[in-house]
Amino acid sequence: MKFHPKENAQEKSYKLALKIIAVCREIQNTRKEFVISKQLLRSGTSIGANLQEAVGRQSDKDLYYKVTIAYKESRETKYWMSLLYDSTYIGESDFKELDELNNELLRILGASLVTLKKKLKIK
Repeated sequence: MKFHPKENAQEKSYKLALKIIAVCREIQNTRKEFVISKQLLRSGTSIGANLQEAVGRQSDKDLYYKVTIAYKESRETKYWMSLLYDSTYIGESDFKELDELNNELLRILGASLVTLKKKLKIK
């Protein structure tokens, strides 16, 4: 699944969250796996939640902090989905779609953090 280039990180994180919800629902209903899939569900849906909090930021430093949390949650999401894939709970096509969506978000969030660091003169 390719994103339209004009979509922002919030829209992309929402699409990722919807896909994660669908995949986790499938794993829980058919494979009866609840522990790791719940971790994926939590981290994968919190990326967008943190970006929404960034919209209501109180300062540029608060924005940086919220984007940092979203980036970390995206890294955690990568771990959980890889673990589910390597343990054969997620098939290759679902994994590839999730991985592509998440990698796109990691690139956007990483670039945003670099820009914000320069703007805020954070080392």
